Amino acid sequence: MKYKIHKYLIYCLLFLFILPLTLFAGCNRKKEPISKSGFYFDTIIKITLYDASKEYLLDECMELANTYEQYFSATLSDSDISKINQAKGAPVEVHKETIELMEKGLYYSNLSKGGFDITIGRLSCLWDFGENEGDIPLDTDIQLAVSTVNYENVVIDENRVSLKNPDTRIDLGAIAKGYIADKMKEYLNANGVTEGIINLGGNVLCIGKKANGDSYTIGIQKPFDDTGSPIAAVEVTEETVVSSGVYERYFQVDEKLYHHILNPKTGYPYENDLYGLTIICDKSVDGDGLSTTCFALGMEKGMELIESLPDTEAIFITSDGEMHFSSGMGTLIPYRVY
Repeated sequence: MKYKIHKYLIYCLLFLFILPLTLFAGCNRKKEPISKSGFYFDTIIKITLYDASKEYLLDECMELANTYEQYFSATLSDSDISKINQAKGAPVEVHKETIELMEKGLYYSNLSKGGFDITIGRLSCLWDFGENEGDIPLDTDIQLAVSTVNYENVVIDENRVSLKNPDTRIDLGAIAKGYIADKMKEYLNANGVTEGIINLGGNVLCIGKKANGDSYTIGIQKPFDDTGSPIAAVEVTEETVVSSGVYERYFQVDEKLYHHILNPKTGYPYENDLYGLTIICDKSVDGDGLSTTCFALGMEKGMELIESLPDTEAIFITSDGEMHFSSGMGTLIPYRVY
């Protein structure tokens, strides 16, 4: 039996529960929210501000999203990443933002000892969870793709990037949205925005506090819940809340779950008893990198990593539906469980 939940339904459900939660405590607010949505990076994004005089900045944020998609996409033929992937190992000159993002990706690739790897492009393309309705690739094809995955194949020389293995392919999809969210926040702050929410489909980044001084309440999705009901919620101000899990893109064959978080060393989805993982920290790009890194490490080692980092908290959701919180969740980040 093959079964798949369509990714766009999941994105819509995310907005159904995140948006009411984030706006719930603002019923007495004098400033009405203004927002703009778009479709970039294969997901719905939404920017919400609370100052009508800043409405023009919403269009500017969408332009930023478009620009960075042109840099980071692995599917657009003329993007920086596609040019690197098509160069057969030859050096390619790219934008400084592409270098910044790749360096951050390489940092987490090294931190996870390859559990997170930005050179997973051939493998992720082979599985194609965005469109795959239940076809498991041949193991020979999987192992061939695995042989091209090695973050140490990436060479950065100033603003040029080359690949030691010409068959290696870069994919920044696991970390790009966090970087872009941070860049949007920098831009909005520079233009006088002190209150707002940046939501890039699973990456929620808050700007300041609400007008009444309250924090934002961000819901965390209950895995595999078709109604979009939250399993918990956290209160944040300037922090980001980044969630990922096996319920985002997956299919089932013969009652076995195949999800999009792939183990670069085996070529198959991770099997580690985790359903979901949420990171709360200052930078959304770090939330992205840590969510995949901790998933790759598993709950025990992933929690050890979180406990060693300043101003960083996490919620691990295991396959039995239980939530496991890092030690600072009860003090640094107020939260509630539904």
